[in-house]
Amino acid sequence: AVSLAFLGYFGVSFDLVAAGINYGANIGDDITYSGTVGAAMEAVLSGCPAFAMSQQIEAGTDFGLAARVAAIVARNILEHGLGEGELLNVNTPAVAASDPAEIGLTRMGKRVYQDKLLERLDPRGVPYYWFGGPPPTGVSEPGTDFHAVSAGKVAITPIQLDLTARRLLERIHGWEWQVEPTSEDPTVE
Repeated sequence: AVSLAFLGYFGVSFDLVAAGINYGANIGDDITYSGTVGAAMEAVLSGCPAFAMSQQIEAGTDFGLAARVAAIVARNILEHGLGEGELLNVNTPAVAASDPAEIGLTRMGKRVYQDKLLERLDPRGVPYYWFGGPPPTGVSEPGTDFHAVSAGKVAITPIQLDLTARRLLERIHGWEWQVEPTSEDPTVE
């Protein structure tokens, strides 16, 4: 959908993309699976500032707080801007819109997945596979998005498209990277 918009489907340009509000949190490692974060990333790839907005879900959760926070985030991005390749991942806790909300500026936390592969049979007896298991938990380390949302705070996490592990890049410069030719190599005579 974001690609269609930026390729001209609507015939207009965009100042900001707000992806979401996603039904369920996208914290920590979740961002690697998230279509909501992916939509915001697609906007950034197209040169438009963006943020991903997600709402933790519990019984009776409403989206009032998430809507208010989204407006604040949008206003801040439009006023202050984001750098090239940067975006914000925003998660609101499952609290009522009337509750006072505290905002935490966080780093990505660590999700703990307990997935299990379940084999099932379709109506014709053909097996198919389903991911099951309990919902993910996380490591509640202070300063992380998981910790903030677990404590009832809104988590705003700056992320970037460049996933290069710079320390590892420096370290692997000292490794051996020479590919030895073999007798089967057509360039060896």
